Amino acid sequence: MEAATEALKAKDYRSGIRAVWCPGCGDYGVLNSVQNAFAAHQLPLNSTVCVSGIGCSSRLPYFLKTYGFHTAHGRSLPVAAGVKLARPDLEVVVFGGDGDLFSIGGGHFPHIARKNMDLTLVMMDNHIYGLTKGQSSPTSSPGSIGSITPYGVPDTSNVNPLAYALTYGATFVAQGFSGKPKQMDAILQEALNHEGFSFVNVLSPCLTFNKVDTTDYFKAAFTDLPEDHDKGNLAAALDRAFNPPAGKVYSGIFFQTRKPTMVENLRAINKKQKADKNMDLNIAVDWFKP
Repeated sequence: MEAATEALKAKDYRSGIRAVWCPGCGDYGVLNSVQNAFAAHQLPLNSTVCVSGIGCSSRLPYFLKTYGFHTAHGRSLPVAAGVKLARPDLEVVVFGGDGDLFSIGGGHFPHIARKNMDLTLVMMDNHIYGLTKGQSSPTSSPGSIGSITPYGVPDTSNVNPLAYALTYGATFVAQGFSGKPKQMDAILQEALNHEGFSFVNVLSPCLTFNKVDTTDYFKAAFTDLPEDHDKGNLAAALDRAFNPPAGKVYSGIFFQTRKPTMVENLRAINKKQKADKNMDLNIAVDWFKP
Protein backbone atom coordinates (compact mmCIF):
# COMPACT_ATOMS: atom_id res chain seq x y z
CA MET A 1 0.00 0.00 0.00
CA GLU A 2 1.45 3.36 -1.06
CA ALA A 3 1.87 6.06 1.55
CA ALA A 4 -0.35 9.10 1.12
CA THR A 5 1.43 12.04 -0.52
CA GLU A 6 1.74 14.98 1.83
CA ALA A 7 0.11 18.16 0.54
CA LEU A 8 2.51 20.83 -0.64
CA LYS A 9 2.59 24.07 1.32
CA ALA A 10 3.58 27.52 0.08
CA LYS A 11 7.04 27.15 1.63
CA ASP A 12 7.61 23.97 -0.38
CA TYR A 13 7.74 26.06 -3.55
CA ARG A 14 10.67 28.15 -2.28
CA SER A 15 13.92 27.31 -4.00
CA GLY A 16 16.14 28.26 -1.10
CA ILE A 17 17.71 31.10 -3.06
CA ARG A 18 17.21 34.33 -1.12
CA ALA A 19 14.98 36.79 -2.95
CA VAL A 20 16.98 39.92 -3.74
CA TRP A 21 14.99 43.06 -4.46
CA CYS A 22 15.17 46.51 -2.90
CA PRO A 23 13.61 46.78 0.59
CA GLY A 24 9.88 47.39 0.23
CA CYS A 25 9.68 46.26 -3.41
CA GLY A 26 6.21 45.06 -4.34
CA ASP A 27 7.67 41.99 -6.03
CA TYR A 28 8.14 40.34 -2.62
CA GLY A 29 4.38 40.40 -2.19
CA VAL A 30 3.85 38.96 -5.67
CA LEU A 31 6.28 36.11 -4.93
CA ASN A 32 4.37 35.24 -1.75
CA SER A 33 1.04 35.26 -3.59
CA VAL A 34 2.45 33.06 -6.35
CA GLN A 35 3.63 30.50 -3.79
CA ASN A 36 0.24 30.58 -2.09
CA ALA A 37 -1.59 30.12 -5.40
CA PHE A 38 0.68 27.24 -6.44
CA ALA A 39 0.03 25.55 -3.09
CA ALA A 40 -3.73 26.08 -3.39
CA HIS A 41 -3.64 24.30 -6.75
CA GLN A 42 -1.11 21.71 -5.56
CA LEU A 43 0.94 22.24 -8.71
CA PRO A 44 3.54 19.47 -9.00
CA LEU A 45 7.09 20.83 -8.78
CA ASN A 46 8.28 18.67 -11.66
CA SER A 47 5.52 19.63 -14.11
CA THR A 48 5.40 23.40 -13.55
CA VAL A 49 7.58 25.73 -15.61
CA CYS A 50 8.15 29.40 -14.77
CA VAL A 51 9.48 31.54 -17.61
CA SER A 52 10.74 35.13 -17.46
CA GLY A 53 12.52 37.76 -19.51
CA ILE A 54 14.91 40.40 -18.19
CA GLY A 55 14.28 42.88 -15.39
CA CYS A 56 13.84 43.03 -11.63
CA SER A 57 10.61 41.04 -11.75
CA SER A 58 12.15 38.46 -14.09
CA ARG A 59 14.34 37.20 -11.26
CA LEU A 60 11.25 35.57 -9.76
CA PRO A 61 11.73 32.02 -11.20
CA TYR A 62 15.04 31.75 -9.34
CA PHE A 63 13.15 31.89 -6.06
CA LEU A 64 10.79 29.02 -6.93
CA LYS A 65 11.58 25.30 -6.77
CA THR A 66 9.75 24.54 -10.03
CA TYR A 67 11.49 24.38 -13.37
CA GLY A 68 12.57 27.84 -14.52
CA PHE A 69 13.71 29.48 -17.76
CA HIS A 70 15.32 32.94 -17.60
CA THR A 71 15.18 33.98 -21.26
CA ALA A 72 16.37 36.96 -23.29
CA HIS A 73 14.91 40.46 -22.92
CA GLY A 74 11.32 40.56 -24.12
CA ARG A 75 11.30 36.93 -25.28
CA SER A 76 9.56 35.17 -22.40
CA LEU A 77 6.23 34.74 -24.19
CA PRO A 78 7.48 32.98 -27.36
CA VAL A 79 9.69 30.71 -25.26
CA ALA A 80 6.76 29.88 -22.97
CA ALA A 81 4.58 29.19 -26.02
CA GLY A 82 7.20 26.76 -27.32
CA VAL A 83 7.25 24.94 -23.98
CA LYS A 84 3.45 24.67 -23.95
CA LEU A 85 3.21 23.46 -27.55
CA ALA A 86 5.89 20.84 -27.00
CA ARG A 87 4.48 19.72 -23.64
CA PRO A 88 0.80 20.68 -23.28
CA ASP A 89 0.65 18.70 -20.05
CA LEU A 90 2.89 21.22 -18.24
CA GLU A 91 1.65 24.22 -16.26
CA VAL A 92 3.46 27.20 -17.77
CA VAL A 93 3.56 30.53 -15.94
CA VAL A 94 5.26 33.66 -17.28
CA PHE A 95 6.63 36.55 -15.22
CA GLY A 96 7.86 39.96 -16.37
CA GLY A 97 7.66 43.70 -16.01
CA ASP A 98 5.99 46.49 -17.96
CA GLY A 99 9.18 47.34 -19.86
CA ASP A 100 10.06 43.75 -20.70
CA LEU A 101 6.57 42.83 -21.89
CA PHE A 102 5.29 46.05 -23.47
CA SER A 103 8.45 47.58 -24.92
CA ILE A 104 11.01 45.19 -26.42
CA GLY A 105 8.59 42.28 -25.97
CA GLY A 106 5.46 44.17 -27.01
CA GLY A 107 5.23 42.52 -30.43
CA HIS A 108 4.73 39.06 -28.95
CA PHE A 109 1.84 39.84 -26.60
CA PRO A 110 -0.91 40.37 -29.24
CA HIS A 111 -0.26 37.04 -30.93
CA ILE A 112 -0.09 35.02 -27.72
CA ALA A 113 -3.41 36.62 -26.70
CA ARG A 114 -5.23 36.15 -30.00
CA LYS A 115 -4.07 32.54 -30.31
CA ASN A 116 -5.38 31.94 -26.76
CA MET A 117 -2.22 30.14 -25.73
CA ASP A 118 -2.86 28.33 -22.46
CA LEU A 119 -0.39 30.34 -20.35
CA THR A 120 -0.68 32.43 -17.21
CA LEU A 121 1.12 35.78 -17.54
CA VAL A 122 1.83 37.75 -14.37
CA MET A 123 3.11 41.25 -15.10
CA MET A 124 4.63 43.28 -12.28
CA ASP A 125 3.86 46.83 -13.33
CA ASN A 126 5.84 49.55 -11.54
CA HIS A 127 5.55 52.25 -14.26
CA ILE A 128 9.34 52.48 -14.58
CA TYR A 129 12.49 50.56 -15.51
CA GLY A 130 14.00 49.47 -12.21
CA LEU A 131 16.92 47.23 -13.19
CA THR A 132 18.44 49.86 -15.49
CA LYS A 133 18.00 52.63 -12.93
CA GLY A 134 14.81 54.59 -13.41
CA GLN A 135 14.01 55.28 -17.05
CA SER A 136 10.36 55.81 -17.97
CA SER A 137 8.54 52.72 -19.27
CA PRO A 138 5.58 52.16 -21.63
CA THR A 139 3.19 52.44 -18.65
CA SER A 140 4.74 55.62 -17.21
CA SER A 141 2.35 58.56 -17.12
CA PRO A 142 2.99 61.29 -19.72
CA GLY A 143 5.19 63.97 -18.20
CA SER A 144 6.57 61.73 -15.46
CA ILE A 145 10.21 62.19 -14.52
CA GLY A 146 12.75 59.52 -15.43
CA SER A 147 16.51 59.24 -15.15
CA ILE A 148 16.98 60.19 -18.81
CA THR A 149 13.89 62.41 -19.04
CA PRO A 150 14.51 64.94 -16.24
CA TYR A 151 11.98 67.36 -17.72
CA GLY A 152 9.27 64.73 -18.09
CA VAL A 153 8.69 61.92 -20.58
CA PRO A 154 7.43 63.52 -23.83
CA ASP A 155 4.93 60.77 -24.65
CA THR A 156 1.36 61.75 -25.50
CA SER A 157 -0.11 58.69 -23.78
CA ASN A 158 0.93 55.54 -21.98
CA VAL A 159 0.02 51.89 -22.52
CA ASN A 160 -3.12 50.68 -20.76
CA PRO A 161 -2.24 47.01 -20.08
CA LEU A 162 -5.82 45.95 -19.36
CA ALA A 163 -7.27 47.52 -22.50
CA TYR A 164 -4.36 46.14 -24.54
CA ALA A 165 -5.01 42.59 -23.34
CA LEU A 166 -8.76 42.87 -23.79
CA THR A 167 -8.48 44.30 -27.30
CA TYR A 168 -6.15 41.56 -28.51
CA GLY A 169 -8.35 38.73 -27.27
CA ALA A 170 -7.07 37.59 -23.87
CA THR A 171 -9.71 35.33 -22.36
CA PHE A 172 -8.86 36.19 -18.73
CA VAL A 173 -7.88 39.70 -17.68
CA ALA A 174 -7.43 40.84 -14.09
CA GLN A 175 -5.64 43.47 -12.05
CA GLY A 176 -4.35 43.45 -8.50
CA PHE A 177 -2.03 45.21 -6.09
CA SER A 178 0.97 43.64 -4.38
CA GLY A 179 -0.14 45.36 -1.17
CA LYS A 180 -3.46 43.42 -1.10
CA PRO A 181 -2.16 39.87 -0.65
CA LYS A 182 -5.45 38.05 0.00
CA GLN A 183 -7.02 39.45 -3.15
CA MET A 184 -3.84 38.72 -5.12
CA ASP A 185 -3.88 35.11 -3.90
CA ALA A 186 -7.48 34.72 -5.09
CA ILE A 187 -6.87 36.37 -8.48
CA LEU A 188 -3.82 34.22 -9.20
CA GLN A 189 -5.70 31.07 -8.24
CA GLU A 190 -8.46 31.97 -10.72
CA ALA A 191 -5.88 32.77 -13.40
CA LEU A 192 -4.17 29.40 -12.96
CA ASN A 193 -7.54 27.65 -13.08
CA HIS A 194 -8.51 29.34 -16.36
CA GLU A 195 -8.15 27.37 -19.60
CA GLY A 196 -6.64 29.80 -22.11
CA PHE A 197 -4.49 32.91 -21.96
CA SER A 198 -4.65 34.53 -18.52
CA PHE A 199 -3.21 38.02 -18.01
CA VAL A 200 -2.81 39.43 -14.50
CA ASN A 201 -1.51 42.98 -14.22
CA VAL A 202 -0.08 43.51 -10.73
CA LEU A 203 0.69 47.06 -9.63
CA SER A 204 3.97 46.43 -7.84
CA PRO A 205 5.55 49.72 -6.67
CA CYS A 206 9.24 50.49 -7.13
CA LEU A 207 10.18 52.41 -4.01
CA THR A 208 13.70 53.17 -5.23
CA PHE A 209 13.04 54.93 -8.53
CA ASN A 210 9.33 55.74 -8.74
CA LYS A 211 8.58 58.41 -6.16
CA VAL A 212 5.07 59.12 -7.51
CA ASP A 213 3.31 55.75 -7.88
CA THR A 214 4.21 54.63 -4.37
CA THR A 215 2.76 52.00 -2.05
CA ASP A 216 0.83 54.65 -0.14
CA TYR A 217 -0.55 56.08 -3.41
CA PHE A 218 -1.86 52.70 -4.54
CA LYS A 219 -3.26 51.83 -1.12
CA ALA A 220 -5.41 54.94 -1.32
CA ALA A 221 -6.22 54.57 -5.03
CA PHE A 222 -7.19 50.91 -5.31
CA THR A 223 -10.88 50.07 -5.24
CA ASP A 224 -12.66 46.82 -6.07
CA LEU A 225 -14.68 46.47 -9.24
CA PRO A 226 -18.40 47.04 -8.58
CA GLU A 227 -20.24 43.98 -7.30
CA ASP A 228 -22.54 44.07 -10.34
CA HIS A 229 -19.62 44.03 -12.81
CA ASP A 230 -20.28 41.38 -15.47
CA LYS A 231 -16.92 39.75 -16.18
CA GLY A 232 -18.42 38.04 -19.23
CA ASN A 233 -19.13 41.41 -20.87
CA LEU A 234 -16.16 42.57 -22.96
CA ALA A 235 -17.58 46.06 -23.55
CA ALA A 236 -18.09 46.57 -19.80
CA ALA A 237 -14.55 45.35 -19.12
CA LEU A 238 -13.10 47.80 -21.64
CA ASP A 239 -15.17 50.65 -20.24
CA ARG A 240 -13.89 50.03 -16.73
CA ALA A 241 -10.33 49.55 -17.96
CA PHE A 242 -10.45 52.96 -19.64
CA ASN A 243 -12.68 54.80 -17.18
CA PRO A 244 -12.06 54.08 -13.51
CA PRO A 245 -13.38 56.67 -11.02
CA ALA A 246 -11.26 59.82 -10.80
CA GLY A 247 -8.11 59.17 -8.80
CA LYS A 248 -8.91 55.48 -8.43
CA VAL A 249 -7.58 52.18 -9.83
CA TYR A 250 -9.86 49.15 -10.20
CA SER A 251 -8.81 45.72 -8.95
CA GLY A 252 -10.42 42.37 -9.61
CA ILE A 253 -11.28 40.17 -12.57
CA PHE A 254 -12.30 42.39 -15.50
CA PHE A 255 -13.05 39.71 -18.06
CA GLN A 256 -13.25 35.95 -18.40
CA THR A 257 -14.59 33.74 -21.16
CA ARG A 258 -13.97 30.21 -22.42
CA LYS A 259 -12.73 29.75 -25.96
CA PRO A 260 -10.70 26.97 -27.61
CA THR A 261 -7.01 27.21 -26.85
CA MET A 262 -4.33 26.95 -29.51
CA VAL A 263 -3.44 23.43 -28.37
CA GLU A 264 -7.09 22.40 -28.64
CA ASN A 265 -7.32 23.90 -32.13
CA LEU A 266 -4.18 22.06 -33.24
CA ARG A 267 -5.51 18.79 -31.85
CA ALA A 268 -8.77 19.31 -33.77
CA ILE A 269 -6.81 19.83 -37.00
CA ASN A 270 -4.70 16.72 -36.33
CA LYS A 271 -7.83 14.65 -35.76
CA LYS A 272 -9.59 15.97 -38.86
CA GLN A 273 -6.57 15.41 -41.08
CA LYS A 274 -5.78 12.02 -39.49
CA ALA A 275 -2.27 13.17 -38.63
CA ASP A 276 0.40 10.49 -38.32
CA LYS A 277 2.11 10.85 -34.93
CA ASN A 278 4.92 8.53 -36.06
CA MET A 279 5.75 10.44 -39.23
CA ASP A 280 9.43 10.59 -40.19
CA LEU A 281 10.25 14.32 -40.08
CA ASN A 282 12.98 13.82 -42.70
CA ILE A 283 10.22 13.28 -45.23
CA ALA A 284 8.88 16.76 -44.49
CA VAL A 285 12.38 18.19 -44.97
CA ASP A 286 12.55 16.54 -48.39
CA TRP A 287 9.36 18.37 -49.44
CA PHE A 288 11.18 21.69 -49.38
CA LYS A 289 14.42 20.66 -51.03
CA PRO A 290 15.05 22.42 -54.38
